Amino acid sequence: MPATDGVELARIAARLSACVREAGSLALSMFGTPIRNWTKGESSPVSEADIAVDRLLRERLIDAGEGFGWLSEEGADDPARLAARYVWIVDPIDGTRAFLEGHPDWAVSAALVDNGRPIVACLYAPVTGHFFRATAGAGATCNGAAIATTDGTSLTQARIAGPKRFLERLATVAPPFTVMPRLHSLALRFARVAKSELDVAIAGGNSHDWDLAAADLLVHEAGGALSPVGGGTITYNLPVSRHGMLVAAGRERHATLLELLREKRLTPS
Repeated sequence: MPATDGVELARIAARLSACVREAGSLALSMFGTPIRNWTKGESSPVSEADIAVDRLLRERLIDAGEGFGWLSEEGADDPARLAARYVWIVDPIDGTRAFLEGHPDWAVSAALVDNGRPIVACLYAPVTGHFFRATAGAGATCNGAAIATTDGTSLTQARIAGPKRFLERLATVAPPFTVMPRLHSLALRFARVAKSELDVAIAGGNSHDWDLAAADLLVHEAGGALSPVGGGTITYNLPVSRHGMLVAAGRERHATLLELLREKRLTPS
């Protein structure tokens, strides 16, 4: 599937959209009901809804004839993905804690990555009805309407969401800005930048490919940038899927913030 083949990308995007909508409907049918849940690792919640949505997405997206790889938060990591040019990267429910606590800020997130970068992405928040979609070179939409990041370079009164302690430190070196509530779903936090509901979103150093891949394409196709604090782009489908602190904003404001962070040597602590 050549990444430059617009017809093929359109077909893949349509297929992904249908799958993510179906997955969102399944998750919504389990939302607010008594379901089994447990903790994996040190403190990450997971539920039978996460597992059911993961299973549905895998069944719908994986075609043996395509040879696409697979990476999901809720599935065993198959090293075969590292040899694949195209890899599905999925978070069945991004914001499981919100899902379990009855809050609306959770989403189904899925993207297709080509040689380490997302080329098709969908992000669906079923409770609020927001369906985001992006295709490389074709822009980003929410519920079918084109979206774009905010213009401008200044951080003065910029609407910023991120880790509380880091924002407190940022406030000592930056112009006055407006601290916005953080969403449980990191993908939705970045999508708010793509939709101009935030000017800047920051993630602490504990995000993974599945939290980021779909939102990354949304932000870039909406005219923004999502990168590590040192600049550059995020590469997906590496042996280690974890990432350090990240910043998303419109391109000019993104550059302003990265320069400030470098000048003040403000790094994650």
